[in-house]
Amino acid sequence: MKTYAILLASGIGERIGSDLPKQFLKISGRTILEHSVEIFERNGSIDEIIIVVHGQFVDFCKKILDQNGFKKVRKILIGGETRQVSSSIGVNSIAEGEAKVLIHDAVRPLISDRIINNCIAALDKYNAVDVAIPTADTIIEVSDTMTVEDVLPRQLLMRGQTPQAFKLGIIKRAHSLAASSSVKFTDDCGLVKMFDLAKIHVVQGEEGNIKITHPIDLFIADKLFQIKHLSLLDGDLKQLANRILVVFGSSSGIGKAIMDLAQQYGAKTYGFSRANGVDVRDIASIQRALQEVNSREKCINFIINSTGILKLGNLNDKPMAEIRDEVETNYFGCINVVRASYNYLKQSKGALLFFTSSSHTRGRASYAIYSSMKAAIVNLGQALSEEWISDGIRINMMNPARTATPMRLSNFGEEPPTTLLSPQFVAEKSLHTLLQDYTGQVIDICCAL
Repeated sequence: MKTYAILLASGIGERIGSDLPKQFLKISGRTILEHSVEIFERNGSIDEIIIVVHGQFVDFCKKILDQNGFKKVRKILIGGETRQVSSSIGVNSIAEGEAKVLIHDAVRPLISDRIINNCIAALDKYNAVDVAIPTADTIIEVSDTMTVEDVLPRQLLMRGQTPQAFKLGIIKRAHSLAASSSVKFTDDCGLVKMFDLAKIHVVQGEEGNIKITHPIDLFIADKLFQIKHLSLLDGDLKQLANRILVVFGSSSGIGKAIMDLAQQYGAKTYGFSRANGVDVRDIASIQRALQEVNSREKCINFIINSTGILKLGNLNDKPMAEIRDEVETNYFGCINVVRASYNYLKQSKGALLFFTSSSHTRGRASYAIYSSMKAAIVNLGQALSEEWISDGIRINMMNPARTATPMRLSNFGEEPPTTLLSPQFVAEKSLHTLLQDYTGQVIDICCAL
């Protein structure tokens, strides 16, 4: 029996306040729809994917899906005016006499394989399956005039999620009955329950399986993606063996620690800094360095720029020459690395890594130039992640907490060692990030994970 995933992506996202429907907004360098499709694409139990989209965005949808080369997407259908109609269109496009069908909101991009697999397994015993989580809030019933009518028993209430899963015959029957009646429901289990077609089993959902509805949900989802990615930062660094790694800013601190650790795992490393004649302020010196490496190795897999300078002081008190040096090193240095790296990373489908700082989220007194440059690096990396995704290049930004580097020592003096990360720990997480397939992320490294 085949298993289908129907992704409902025909909403126009009025509540999100964007010109684009929410399923086409980007998180972590990719559209929400792409993230959702990829999860079902990679799940070994899913045979085919059907996407139901608003007619105005069919071509746009096809374009972004083609860029990813998804092989399980067999149909892109035009949806209806309501979710119920769109679901019916997806369900009735399946010709088999019987099948397993999962219906999922495309704007839930953090669905897990566990939920998907549990839904599919439950269909061996049940004809209809819902996904839900307990409510942590008290639920009240109100009148039209917004007065409390009843306080409902929380222990008996759950919050519904998707996917919802069905035997094809049952859900087709539910939509057929709904089409000949005036009943309106916002989910498919509601239809099955209304017509008493099957006992509905509940699979435990997850708090992280959020639905992107309001602007704040985009922020929350981005952070959840970050947490999800951090949980992956414990893979096998043996994958670095024979990979070609270039580090700018390799003479000390985090850059040197990255070089040392990568070499331990068999990577071929090349480090450049002012100490050996490569200044990131000078793009020609970067180009020569990369040409030298590529000429020798015929490939460059990873490029890291850990170069940075910090000179504390109030803006009005700083000489312009010092300000220019900070901007040219911390920001234009990254731009120079980007422009010199592109062709090599496109050829290898490789990854680029920058370093930002916790001060990128809020400017601080005495950090005006440094903070603003670190914020610029984040925006630069996020923009490039979108520009380069079709080229197969990944770019992420490491955001380590206070780290015991020579630059920090020169600015702040001796500090209690227990309050600082070690360069070796940051190096480990940086190398794990290079091996992941996500892009456009700011990876916060706050403590030993």
